[in-house]
Parts: sequence; C-alpha cells; structure tokens
Amino acid sequence: MGNMMRMSRSQPAPRTRVLLLSPDAALEQIARAEFASSPQTELQILALPVSAVNEGVNIDGANVILVDLDLYEQELQALEKLMARLGGRTPVVVLAEAMDGVLARRLLQMRVADMLMKPVQPGEFVRTCTRVASVQALPAVTENVEAEIYTFLPAVGGAGVTTLAIQTALLLMANGGRTRSNTCLVDLNFQHGACADYLDLEPRLDLKEIEPSPERLDRQLLEVMLSYHASGLAVIAAPNRPAEMRSFDPDVVTRLLDLAASNFQYVVIDMPRTWFSWTDSVLLGSNKLFVVSEMTVPGLRHAKQLVAAIRERLGDGPHPQVIVNRFEQQMFGAGLRRTDIEQALGDSFAAVIPNHYRLVREAIDRGVPLEEVKKGNKISLQLKKLIAPPSASKSTGAGATAGKKFALSWAR
Repeated sequence: MGNMMRMSRSQPAPRTRVLLLSPDAALEQIARAEFASSPQTELQILALPVSAVNEGVNIDGANVILVDLDLYEQELQALEKLMARLGGRTPVVVLAEAMDGVLARRLLQMRVADMLMKPVQPGEFVRTCTRVASVQALPAVTENVEAEIYTFLPAVGGAGVTTLAIQTALLLMANGGRTRSNTCLVDLNFQHGACADYLDLEPRLDLKEIEPSPERLDRQLLEVMLSYHASGLAVIAAPNRPAEMRSFDPDVVTRLLDLAASNFQYVVIDMPRTWFSWTDSVLLGSNKLFVVSEMTVPGLRHAKQLVAAIRERLGDGPHPQVIVNRFEQQMFGAGLRRTDIEQALGDSFAAVIPNHYRLVREAIDRGVPLEEVKKGNKISLQLKKLIAPPSASKSTGAGATAGKKFALSWAR
C-alpha cells in the first residue's frame, strides 16, 4: 500500500490550478503563503469581488475557483450568475465570515462544491481545493455497474466493528488503485460513530440539512458531505450525537446508500448495534454481511442469536457470516479454542481475526491503514481472504439478486 501512495516519477500528477476571487489583501497574502508550500497546486488571484466578475473577466483554465463572499444580496446574486456561467464545469468553493442555515441552503441550491469559514484553518485551502478538483475529475459509475456492499454488524458492544470496517475499506481502496476513489465507507452509527475519528477526518454529513427533504440529496450534494482520507477513501459520517437517541427517516438512509452504491465500486457499511426501522433494508442490500463478535462465550451466544434473527427476518437475503475478532490461540488451559468456535457457530462461522492490540492502536492513533504500520500483518491477510475475490459474492444468491434488492429495499 505504501508503494501505491507514492506518485510515479514518470507520470507526475497534474497540478491543480486554483483561482481566488478576493479584494482582501490580507487573505491574498495568507493564500499565497499556503499554496506556495504545495507543489501540486498553482494559485492565480484576481483582486476583485465576485460582483465585478463579468463576461469580460477571464476565468477559464482554473480547476477550482475560490470565492471570497461578502454576505450582501448583490454579491449572492453575482455568485448565482457566476455559477450559471460555469455550468458545473468548474467547482466553486465559497469563503465567508458567517454561515447560518439559510445561507448554507442557498449555497447548496447553487451547487457550490464546498464552503469554508473565515478565518480558514492552516492547510484547509489546499486540502479543500485538491479534494473538490479530484471529485470533479471522477467519472460517475455507470448504472450497469453493480456495487459490492460489505456490511459489518456488531453482535456485542466493543467487538471492534469499526476497525474491521475501516481496514476492509482501505484494502478495497488499495485493490482498486489510485485512478479514482472507488470505495466509500459509510458510518451509520449516528449516535456514537467513530469512523471519522479513527481516520482523523472531519465528519461532513449534515443530517439536519437533508432530513426534511431526502429527495434533494443528489450526487453533487453528496460530494459536499463526503470526507476524503489521504488514501483516497471516501467517508460518509455525521458528527456524533451522544445525547440524542432517535431514529432517522428511513428515506434519508436509503437515499444515502442508494447514491453511494451508484457512484462507487465498493461500499463498506459500519452498522450500529441498535436495530432501527431502516436496518432490514440495509442488510437486504448487502452482498456480504459480517456479524462481528468477541472471543467470549456470551459473545458467541449473542452472535448465534443475531444470525438466527437475521435469517428469520430476511428470509432469502444475504447469509450472515460471523467474524470472531481479537482471537488468541489457547494452547493450554480452559479458554476457547478455534474448534470450540466453529462448533458453536456451525455454517455461519467465517473467520477469526488475530489479536494484535499494539498494531491496531498505532493505526488508529495515526489514522492510517494497518498495512502502513506493518506490511503483511496477520489481520490484513485474514481480511483479504474474506473480501477477495470481490466478484465471488456475485455467484452467491445474495450477490446474484443484489440489484433486485436495491430496487425493492433501497427505493431506486
């Protein structure tokens, strides 16, 4: 994976050309200093407000346009004209000193690529412009391409579901190469989700914005709410709501997953332990469904009960497979052995994941793949066996009928 994260010298990545529209000399100085330290970007500045950018002002050739926006109606109308002139060909990032819900909705309706609050944090200019430029360059996945959906569901609390989901997504991302962001990780634990924290990312999914009108969620709005890891992995995650326990409209979740499945080759879902009104639909839409347990007798008992409940609820849906995480082989003593686990779980047993606490802790603290910490580690090797070859799931009943399930349960 480390080799894949280095660009080839023979084929250098094209520079991202950024055009800043701002009459603010102080902002210009900050932007010049930041972009000067990034060899992959090239900054051009027009010391003009957006209201002064008429048809005679040349804005062609930019990969991204940064607009320093004063919150006056005249400026907002001028931005609307600029967006119409661009016709979606060039992404626009708006900088503003204040951002309330009304303004954010209006900017989203204009289909701006992103919004930044002033003062902008160090490094945010380059990160944002690079991200939106790469998103703009990505070809949409065609309708006849069927996404592979990998869903991880905890049997007990603290089983390590998030770690396994993240590492699976990173492995799938690496398998697809760096030509495009082919993998999306979706954190559906809206109350205690940790995917963004583990990857050191800002969660950008605004549920309050899309819940009133789920039908407004399209590809462009989704791109605004995606976070991107350095590996290229796309992440859908919302800020945690630890003190708020409620279920969101199933239409929000199904629309979100529908878009992810339409625009990515692989989708990995980190599920909460609580069963919501939309859980059945998510599980039915999965190609591979993994129930994650810990290496304890109660954990195995809960996993077996959950598998039985899923089979009863989903009928001919995907066959749930149990992963026993943090497995340690007991040579002597009264502890659980692999044969005990296989006997307890029967045909639902999928694999054991070896316990390597220090490796996992370092990967989480650094927000990097396990392979970057230790290449060829046993956890990654075991996960590769579970997910490869991806096409194998299509030969199963679940994979062969996944398209129909999406049509029925994901409201396509």
